[in-house]
Amino acid sequence: MRSLHILHLVGSAESDFYCDLSRLYAQDCLTATADPCYDFLIAYITPDRNWRFPASLSLEDIAVAKQMTLFEAIEFISAQNIDVVLPQMFCLPGMTYYRGLFDLLKIPYIGNTSDVMAIAAHKARAKAIVAAAGVKVPRGEVLRKGDVPTILPPAVVKPASSDNSLGVVLVKDVSEYDAALQKAFEYDSEVIVEEFIELGREVRCGIIVKDGELVGLPLEEYLVDPQKKPIRNYADKIQKNDDGNLFLTAKDNITAWIVDPKDPLTEKVQEVAKKCHQALGCRHYSLFDFRIDPNGEPWFLEAGLYCSFATKSVIPCMAKVAGISLKELLKTAINEI
Repeated sequence: MRSLHILHLVGSAESDFYCDLSRLYAQDCLTATADPCYDFLIAYITPDRNWRFPASLSLEDIAVAKQMTLFEAIEFISAQNIDVVLPQMFCLPGMTYYRGLFDLLKIPYIGNTSDVMAIAAHKARAKAIVAAAGVKVPRGEVLRKGDVPTILPPAVVKPASSDNSLGVVLVKDVSEYDAALQKAFEYDSEVIVEEFIELGREVRCGIIVKDGELVGLPLEEYLVDPQKKPIRNYADKIQKNDDGNLFLTAKDNITAWIVDPKDPLTEKVQEVAKKCHQALGCRHYSLFDFRIDPNGEPWFLEAGLYCSFATKSVIPCMAKVAGISLKELLKTAINEI
């Protein structure tokens, strides 16, 4: 019986930042999930929309790999007998356009479909859908340039479709709105202004599908403080080393940690996360951020419907605490295709 041919879809069609972020996670995944049962092939896409199929994700191997157009890449992929694609692109085109491409090629891929990813990427649309399913969401409004906020501070201003807390600002006074909106509009043409939910805790919940059933994973909690750090920002998630390479700051058990599964909050949040998963039409796995108010009630913040199957990726970290190894997690996802 031949090994399963898995194509790792890496890089970004949008920016060097997302290329680096994708490569950081994907390299970890390739190393951690290596197995005689799998035959890995790497497709690496750059912001100029060209493709490469390097032997590894080292910068040297990427540099010497032949550059291909989309048409050439499709011809090459079609000749490789690919069984399944593992998408590891975090830019919007990577989460939508390139997944849709593999739908057209009739090559299955792990994770959520391109239309679900497109909805989840727009925070206001995702909020509207989960709210219709009975999930609590902060009251908010979508603004375009020239619009005036009507929500009184404290309020959170954020780009509608940006990740990693880029452009997110907590406004405490009406006089701060102009600067906050200007910053948020640097990242998107649409901006969300929403009521600030008083802080109790901030957690993330992952859901996986196993044998057709939704399974809630242990929660990840983030270091926030009502006075010193009422919201998380970009620096709490990703920074650069002196050599210019990205590293993940929220993986040190100080700024983020896995909640004891016996914590009574866990079951409550898992049930809400399952509602979100079903409302958005997710498959294989899903991931959601929640603000927990002082009364212990979860409020939906956003969906992050991607998993790189790297050791430092959130869902594998949660699964590990639940006794599910990374290789088992990958196998489970493949079996759901």
